[in-house]
Amino acid sequence: MTEAYIYDAVRTPRGKGRKDGSLHEVTASRLSAGVLNALKDRNGLEGHAVEDVIWGNATQVMEQGGCLARTAVLQSELDEAIPGLSINRFCASGMEAVNLAANQVRGGAGNAYIAGGVEMMSRVAMGSDGASIAVDPSIAMEQYFVPQGISADIIATEYGFSRDQADELAVRSQDRAAKAWEEGRFDKSIVAVKDINGLPILDNDEYMRPGTDMQSLGGLKPAFKDMGEAMPGFDKVALMKYPHLERINHIHHAGNSSGIVDGSAGVLIGNADFGKEFGLTPRAKIRATAKIGLDPTIMLTGPVPVTEKIMADSGLTVKDMDLFEVNEAFASVVLRFQQAFDVDPDLVNVNGGSIAMGHPLGATGAIIIGTLLDELERSDKEIGMATLCVASGMGAATIIERV
Repeated sequence: MTEAYIYDAVRTPRGKGRKDGSLHEVTASRLSAGVLNALKDRNGLEGHAVEDVIWGNATQVMEQGGCLARTAVLQSELDEAIPGLSINRFCASGMEAVNLAANQVRGGAGNAYIAGGVEMMSRVAMGSDGASIAVDPSIAMEQYFVPQGISADIIATEYGFSRDQADELAVRSQDRAAKAWEEGRFDKSIVAVKDINGLPILDNDEYMRPGTDMQSLGGLKPAFKDMGEAMPGFDKVALMKYPHLERINHIHHAGNSSGIVDGSAGVLIGNADFGKEFGLTPRAKIRATAKIGLDPTIMLTGPVPVTEKIMADSGLTVKDMDLFEVNEAFASVVLRFQQAFDVDPDLVNVNGGSIAMGHPLGATGAIIIGTLLDELERSDKEIGMATLCVASGMGAATIIERV
């Protein structure tokens, strides 16, 4: 099978996902087009250089609706002969775009692809697509649907994680992200967002809260306690599914959950012939990809079974991995991953994660693949895995290896 290589990976800074966020004036297609242009310019792409642009986003309505991928191509400087494919695997959309592109290359369906994603959460609110699993009682009741925050608290209850453990992870994420920015660890990949006059709008992740400590987090009220305990309450739904639990321990709040932000990221993937044609040197190869479905109520434990699957499929083991990127959707997601595989926390999210910098749903999967690649190079390590939990009970993972 043909090898699929990563030739480049870029991302925008992440802006606060509110009307006063720096990126609020930018549309999803325009932010995406900026990423596409950066990959084109950095790698000297001319003409019909890539087979397709595969682009993920989670809330595919309004200006993020239609085939956003094609709109972004047309708004960019890429050749109009390049088509576009929009996909949605919720939080793993950007990763799934990369995985699809890699497997297309591996299977011989074109020499190269650009893959990634976008989410403008300040402009298109999460949940505004009215997903039937959340709003249709005939589905929601049958599947014991609860919001993701309740699912995160179920994980904490089921696997014994305390509020202090979650807050400690959040402080570590903030400290690591601040250090990464101070030391310029993201410089290779960050593409500043500019206005139509070429003036910078945002060149850093603005959601971060450096100096966050246990004391400041300790004063925050659990975010999902009221919706869980109010009558009839999602806690009762959860306890119908998991009757062995006496109650749900609500430990998550704004400080130990992922931030709502705007952002976009893209990865240039191709075979060896593509690299020769454009004089490019591959940075890594994609060793394996995987996705999995699981219980839709607890929902967010996907990184565990998908890691088991990708290791079995690839013939590798968790011990073979030098680094891990596990999306910090909620603190308990990462805590459960570390617990399940007895992973050293020093190898997980070494430059911080979505608790500190935010989680632009459709882009995050591509972001963490790029972050993993940059850190493998910076620390002179060889192989790593990125993984995400996914709404409705799914998981996705990608293993990359430097070349």
